[in-house]
Amino acid sequence: MHAGVQPSLRCLITAGPTREHLDPVRFLSNGSSGRMGYALAAGAARRGWQVDLVSGPVALPPPESVTIHRVTSAAEMFRACEPLFVPCDLFIAVAAVADYRPKSAARQKPEKSGDDLRLELVPTIDILKTLAARKRPEQTVVGFAAETHDVEAHARRKLEEKNLDWIVANDVSRPGLGMDAESNTVLLLARNGARLVFGPAPKADVAGFILDHVIAASRC
Repeated sequence: MHAGVQPSLRCLITAGPTREHLDPVRFLSNGSSGRMGYALAAGAARRGWQVDLVSGPVALPPPESVTIHRVTSAAEMFRACEPLFVPCDLFIAVAAVADYRPKSAARQKPEKSGDDLRLELVPTIDILKTLAARKRPEQTVVGFAAETHDVEAHARRKLEEKNLDWIVANDVSRPGLGMDAESNTVLLLARNGARLVFGPAPKADVAGFILDHVIAASRC
């Protein structure tokens, strides 16, 4: 499929955080608002693409003309993404997926005892790396890297290790940008060596920048 046939593109996007429950009311998570992923889904839909949005728990209305799949945990997100990845032309993994989950979750909320609490955590599945390893030549896979230091170095390592075509990196330690913010500044890196910077700008504008450059240079 070529860039000039954009209306027929099928796009899979993940967004928001995941929650890994310790018990029925408490969980491990992060501060992702889902705004970047939702902005990308809305931008893709406006371009006439068929969009599946796999979303963790967020307080955002679903974008128009997008099929939304709501999940909670990393395992649920992977189960939702796995069949949708097979037919997609473009996979954009924006979600801030938890790296670890409790080895076991309590069936009931434990009462506070005042004693120290030790948690045994185990890794969650790396959704992006697992699916990118199955990538067909005609598919394009884009990852996100939310970093607090050595942003470009970490992003370049993930670009190679996870078999990505593109990675979007941002410094979430900067006030007013990144997670749970309305605006963002991003570094867009490509496997072919391209390096582009955009922002600070509203996330809708950042989404348009990412989509335009990825499609212009991709195999889609």
